[in-house]
Amino acid sequence: MTREQWTLLRRCLEGGEADTVPVALIVDSPWIPGFLGLSTLDYLTVPDVWLEANLEVARRLPDVLFLPGFWAEIGMGAEPSAFGCRLTFFPDRTPIAHPVIQGIEELDRLPVPDPRTDGFLPILLNQLRRLRPAITDAGHVLKIVAARGPLTTASHLLGVTPFLLALKLEPAATHRLLALTSDLTRRWLEAQAEAIGDAEGVLVLDDLAGMMSAKDYLELAQPYLQRVFDAFPGALRLFHNDTDNPVSYPLLRNLGIHGFNFTHLRPLAKVRAQVGPDLCLIGNVPPLEVLAQGTPEQVRAAALDCLQQHPGRRGLILSAGGGTSPGTPAANIRALCEAARSCATASAPPASPPP
Repeated sequence: MTREQWTLLRRCLEGGEADTVPVALIVDSPWIPGFLGLSTLDYLTVPDVWLEANLEVARRLPDVLFLPGFWAEIGMGAEPSAFGCRLTFFPDRTPIAHPVIQGIEELDRLPVPDPRTDGFLPILLNQLRRLRPAITDAGHVLKIVAARGPLTTASHLLGVTPFLLALKLEPAATHRLLALTSDLTRRWLEAQAEAIGDAEGVLVLDDLAGMMSAKDYLELAQPYLQRVFDAFPGALRLFHNDTDNPVSYPLLRNLGIHGFNFTHLRPLAKVRAQVGPDLCLIGNVPPLEVLAQGTPEQVRAAALDCLQQHPGRRGLILSAGGGTSPGTPAANIRALCEAARSCATASAPPASPPP
């Protein structure tokens, strides 16, 4: 994003009001290569392709705040690779990370990874360091670093179902696993911030936090998410969890986060009531059925519905209710921006008559 866009995003996350509700989208390798007709493998492994692709989507859609912006990632495989997970790559979709342990009883086999030396992480750090000058020369800033959260990473190491079983059957071992993955999440974010040199925000993505009861969330999710966010007291903190489960919503303010990207399956007005008045909501047009597969008219209608549910412009960034789905067309993203602008125009006071 440009410096002006970062200033706008920061204002909104800190509780300020913009003239128009901004539009932001979480974008990465599931969407960008297909949108531009590129090989996913080229996008993930050829730095110049990655750089030009990110610049091109910014050129084509200049009204959108892309989050985190110039995300050096390897699909969902970055954090798992540091623990030794095998990745399977494809030319037209994101890689698959395979579990590295077959059960929680094998926990002691896991290494304590260093993001500066292990897996794909040092390669991604080097990419950020080497390409940062070109990004800056093109008029953009790198301000947000991103990582998969401790629960999502744990589920990649073990498998989703075995992980969910372990948190019920082996809570002590699950705590040990989450202490390990939350430490990597924190250190990975710190290493990225060091590589770009001027980070002011962190984005943590953890859908597994939404697959728990209230009791389990309080015991096994909130403390480890807290551990990560507490490591960045001066940063703007964003959290993505688009699982359809609201048990965490009243507790999010305790994480000290500024922005929350959530599911389209929950009415925006109800989410606002549950999270309180201060947290900036980032949502929540249906990402697949409407934004990716619908018409521009359907996108406008869904966006206007979101805007009408929210009490004013402060505390809202219009977005998908989750990440940007593969196949989302430019026309629908532009319709999202047009809806935001039309709402601002409709709510503006009438111009004074000429003297």
